[in-house]
Amino acid sequence: MLSTNFVSALQSAWKLPDLRARILFVFAMFAVYAIGLHIPVPGVDPEQMRKLFESQQLLEFLNMFTGGALRRLTILALGLNPYITASIIMQIFSYADPRLREEMREEAGRRKMQQRTRLLTIVIALVQAIGFLSTFRSSGALDVSGVQAFQVIIAWVAGAMFLLWLGEQITEKGLGNGVSLMIFASIVASMPFQVQQTYALVREGTVTSFQVITLLAIFIATVWGIIYVTMSQRRIPIQHMRRIIGRRQTVGGTSYLPIPVNAAGVIPIIFAISLQLLPATLLQLIPYDRANPPTWAIYVDSFLRAFTPGGGWIGSLIYAFLIFLFTYFYVAVVFNTDEIAENLKRQGAFIQGVRPGKPTADYLNDVLSRITVAGALFLAFIALLQYWVPSITRIQTLTIVGGTSLLILVGVAIDFARQLQAQLAMRQYEDFLK
Repeated sequence: MLSTNFVSALQSAWKLPDLRARILFVFAMFAVYAIGLHIPVPGVDPEQMRKLFESQQLLEFLNMFTGGALRRLTILALGLNPYITASIIMQIFSYADPRLREEMREEAGRRKMQQRTRLLTIVIALVQAIGFLSTFRSSGALDVSGVQAFQVIIAWVAGAMFLLWLGEQITEKGLGNGVSLMIFASIVASMPFQVQQTYALVREGTVTSFQVITLLAIFIATVWGIIYVTMSQRRIPIQHMRRIIGRRQTVGGTSYLPIPVNAAGVIPIIFAISLQLLPATLLQLIPYDRANPPTWAIYVDSFLRAFTPGGGWIGSLIYAFLIFLFTYFYVAVVFNTDEIAENLKRQGAFIQGVRPGKPTADYLNDVLSRITVAGALFLAFIALLQYWVPSITRIQTLTIVGGTSLLILVGVAIDFARQLQAQLAMRQYEDFLK
């Protein structure tokens, strides 16, 4: 049903010159991004890079958001990872600090917040670039020094900011949320390489047709499940009192307050994986010979691997617990029930059977707590599916099935479809008024 509506909306949008130009602009920006994915920095050793990625789970996770640019070490190797981290940090600060939250209600305050996010993105990009340079040089995957090393760092930071600029251009001149669409494009760009690897294994006979069919069945079921949960919501009926303002009388009625099952989106997974892999990341910043690591490094690495999501049942339990923790934390920060209750009271609206004010806030907190359990379970299951699917199918090359990437792809696609339909509805309304 969703796909039918989307195709119909896309066909209708293509007939309108304004929307067609916006859609073409989005694809033009994707083409520019695709070119940047294949401009490498100097001194890359492909064989050493392959070995490094096979041994480092964190790099594979980050590579998923760069369209394969990190594995190839191109100028866009950082992708939008610095911006994702910066925006999450600033979003938490803005909701946790009442002054920033008040500032965000005005256009000038939102512009200030965007500027702060950009500055923090530069700082995080610089730190990540230095960390990657240290890791790749010590492993022998990147042979640069002196001025050339400085140029590589500048190229990576500039590449990250260029991607952010592309995303902002899509938001302004294209259609939908530009940054989300760029992340969508980066994940899609990494898919051909994964499909090619899987096809090569099928031709060699390493992977059977039954394994591929099983993988496709899991993929379809996962996409359906993500769509179902993403679009699911608890609708709380809101009663509006009839009010008289001067000579004008407002009509009372019933509306609904929607509470999504997955209100936190993909952010708890990103937080959880980042925190869980932080010790391994810090280990990579310590300079030592990766080709012949010392005994202490081997022991520490083995110990840390046991506590990573794909390292065993202990790591999986820790991962699921962190996802639960961050889901509740993020929903509590973003969904301000006290503010919602106060707004309803000011508007003369109330929930049937619940008194306005604090009782309404308590009721919303109770509903939110119960529905967040389902959302957290869903996120934990999807996140762990990324590690369960390769074990079930014995196919290690197609990581797109399950996990964060598929959740982002489906979420962005649904959001884009909704925005496209909203644009069509707005233009139909304008035509009606003419």
